Amino acid sequence: MVLELIQNSPGITADQLGDKLGVSERAARRYVAILREADVPIESVRGPYGGYRLGRGLRLAPLMFTPTEALGLVMAVLESPRGADDPVENALGKIIRVLPESIARSTDAVRRVSARGPDPGARTPDPEITAQLVSHSTAQHRVLLSYERCPGESWTMDVDPWAVVVRRGRWYLLCWSHAKSAKRVLRVDKIRQVDGQDATFTPPDELDPLAAVEEHLALGWKYKIEVVIDAPLADAAHWIPRSMGRLEEIDADHTRLIASTDEPDWYATQLTAIKAPYRILGAPELREAARALGRRLLEATNSE
Repeated sequence: MVLELIQNSPGITADQLGDKLGVSERAARRYVAILREADVPIESVRGPYGGYRLGRGLRLAPLMFTPTEALGLVMAVLESPRGADDPVENALGKIIRVLPESIARSTDAVRRVSARGPDPGARTPDPEITAQLVSHSTAQHRVLLSYERCPGESWTMDVDPWAVVVRRGRWYLLCWSHAKSAKRVLRVDKIRQVDGQDATFTPPDELDPLAAVEEHLALGWKYKIEVVIDAPLADAAHWIPRSMGRLEEIDADHTRLIASTDEPDWYATQLTAIKAPYRILGAPELREAARALGRRLLEATNSE
């Protein structure tokens, strides 16, 4: 119980430990001392923000999961198909083997009945490439990438790797391209090699990587869209997710939606979530799709 409290609440004090355990502060310190004698690496940090925390000793501190947490971990891994030799699958097996028997039994049962071979359509990125990107992004080191846009077509890119973003099961690298002097979003599964450089970078202030990726994905398609909504920006943001485009305030009562799509019919149906009058200024294909949708809806209300 003491180890679990320290593991789950880094910086917890002896007094706080005592309160949670229902013992004195002195007794709590004695429990910590017993753990240290058992070679559990517990560090003490002095000061107003100090307390106990697990150190990075030679031995891995025990992992403690509730049944719900353990099953949630298994479910997260099983969301995407993986092969038997996948490093994530192997790591999950190691975790299950050190869990208490009662928890391991139920989680492993789900894992076994849900196991399946690799999905030919899956685009899971290479774990080593992904780890390198995350490492260079965290260290804020510029990198050279070998990027394969399609089979047989690849080139080298000099970028600042701002962030690795996972969106709906797909992995993206949000970066700054020095060749294009522009922000770019690259699919991690198409990156074939990563070479770190000595040069460093500083990401933009108040960068929201997920929002930046969603906005980029919404603007990179064939048909350019512009919609004016007769509602304030705050209201429009409730109806239009970031993945559908960029919202711009025109004035206190009007908002502009800038986006793009390859599927005007689908996009027209998404616009029906807007609970205010709106006008489609572009593209012509979207206007025609909206007219066709309107006719179908009107026909659906005609009953004999």
